[in-house]
Amino acid sequence: MKFSRLIALCLVALLAAGCGGNTMPDPGTDDGTMMDDGDMADTDGFEDRGLGDGEFLDEFDDSDELTMVIYFDFDQSTLRADYADLLQQHASNLANDSRSQIRLEGHADERGSREYNIGLGEQRSQAVRSLLLIQGASAGQISTVSFGEERAAAFGSDEESYELNRRVEIKYVN
Repeated sequence: MKFSRLIALCLVALLAAGCGGNTMPDPGTDDGTMMDDGDMADTDGFEDRGLGDGEFLDEFDDSDELTMVIYFDFDQSTLRADYADLLQQHASNLANDSRSQIRLEGHADERGSREYNIGLGEQRSQAVRSLLLIQGASAGQISTVSFGEERAAAFGSDEESYELNRRVEIKYVN
């Protein structure tokens, strides 16, 4: 009898705990309040960090942002021929400035399992890395990471969105 009361009491406690309110704070700060302009992150010391001498990156303006992205065909990690000149420019920049470093971020569309898409994103970033190394960049200048489908550029479930998500982003990190 005591055992059944104990079980009943535990079930009631679990039920009460499960029915507790789900209080999600508003986006902003940890306590749920919104940030104002005075709460912005401290950026002291970051103003003077540059990207080498900037010669190469000066060629790209905001309207030419896609030159830092390599797109791939469905379920492929093979580089398209139309990116040869762009990748040669990046390789030359790396070869001419040993301080320059890039991170190649591989991505995939939402089709396929999470594990498969992580692997495909890695294959894509490794394909870009291999070509840059062949063209004169140093292995120490290039890091790779795969986000698979986790960081979509487009959120639709149509072919146009899928095409935008099958990519490697080239990010200069110094």
